[in-house]
Amino acid sequence: MAERPIDLPADVVRQAVHYAGGYLEFQQRYRRVPGVQAAVLHRDELVLSAAWGHADLESGTTLTTGHLFRIASHSKTFTATAILQLVAANRLRLDDPAGMHLTALADAGSPLARVTVRELLSHAAGITRDSPDGDFWQLMRPFPDRDGLLAMLLDSGAAVLPANERFKYSNIGYGLLGLIIEAVTGRSYAEHLRDAVIAPLGLTDLGPELDPGRGSDYATGYSSHAYAEHRVAIDHVDTAALASATGFYATASDLVRYFAAHFTGDHRLLSDEGKRLMRQALWETGGSKDRRYGLGLSISPVGDRRMVGHGGGYPGHITASLVDPDARLAVSVLTNAIDGPADPLARAVVRLIDLAVDGPGTGDEGLRRFTGRFAGLWGVTDVALLGGRLYLLDPTQPDPTEDRTPLEPAGDDTLRIAGGPGYGSYGESVRYRFAGDGCITSIRADSGATLVPLREWTLPERFTVPVSSPH
Repeated sequence: MAERPIDLPADVVRQAVHYAGGYLEFQQRYRRVPGVQAAVLHRDELVLSAAWGHADLESGTTLTTGHLFRIASHSKTFTATAILQLVAANRLRLDDPAGMHLTALADAGSPLARVTVRELLSHAAGITRDSPDGDFWQLMRPFPDRDGLLAMLLDSGAAVLPANERFKYSNIGYGLLGLIIEAVTGRSYAEHLRDAVIAPLGLTDLGPELDPGRGSDYATGYSSHAYAEHRVAIDHVDTAALASATGFYATASDLVRYFAAHFTGDHRLLSDEGKRLMRQALWETGGSKDRRYGLGLSISPVGDRRMVGHGGGYPGHITASLVDPDARLAVSVLTNAIDGPADPLARAVVRLIDLAVDGPGTGDEGLRRFTGRFAGLWGVTDVALLGGRLYLLDPTQPDPTEDRTPLEPAGDDTLRIAGGPGYGSYGESVRYRFAGDGCITSIRADSGATLVPLREWTLPERFTVPVSSPH
């Protein structure tokens, strides 16, 4: 796969993120997601920190950038970071067998005593995903405590496959890593992670497990529209001994700040050597052959940009983060519904940034007068300025860049459609009407149809052809 250049001009990123924020706002409403919180960090600049929708539907509480989300399997990146720190300190080795540190496995003669820390980190240990009874994910019973997790690990069915046969995702395996951290450090998982990973970054809206003292700060999670029109609130629960797999909470802005510590050259948590170990593409995960997994990090392309990061699925919260460590770019999108589209939204932000990078880069702000979101009978169309070039984009699409239509200036009130799919209006004009104050009153776009700014669009009682006046 061709790799994109790592240099992302700061002004181009800011321009792209300006539009991306409006796209995310539209998607939150269009997809009927209760709330979306997002952040983008480039180099040392937080270029986006925003929230749309509601933290709680029943009370009508508006979602803010300070509301906390359960980021679930993002926890695995924190666990892996803590493990690599212990490796760097010579307190354990990646090839240590689990039984060396958790003697209960060795004493019981469990085959899991022989799996290595490396195999656990890369989901290559062949361990059951969530045990034969994973209904704690449906809140039918509590998440397992330490004794419950040990019972799962010692169960004869815990070793499902031989180690290193294939990638096999396992929350139970990451629970075992949490127990190993406790055995090596002599402290609880939460205490060690707070001191070793969170404190060095000075982050206050990020933690390893549900904090009951901040109950009102959490965004309420909701059920899916897949099985009902009405969403039902889902309680936040402690994930107990599986915190190392799924317990963390964060805001989007603190999450991208955490991932900034994984940028190349940032040594606050790990050396570059340690970060490269985490980013090794060790196993194909299935589906797309380009999607792989390293040591606590997923690796996948967005277009031709190689990204690392993780997603998270917690009852009521779906979250996703994408990071280019060399370009020093981090994107996090958090949603408070169990069917929230966090991953496609995060990918859309990266694609918009790369579309802007591909532009002429003139940064011609004089073109901004043509931009906006416009509506008509057939839907909504955006005119966006990205990388010094204007485009017609469809904000209803999971990838708004896929059928982009470039536009070229053709006069004070006219743009020319200079590309796009063949079913469009290639070669034709987009004509603008401006008010005296420079605001757009209407445009004629694809097919010569009149569109008005979305904020001014109102539905008639019925769409009907007006009766022609007699001549």
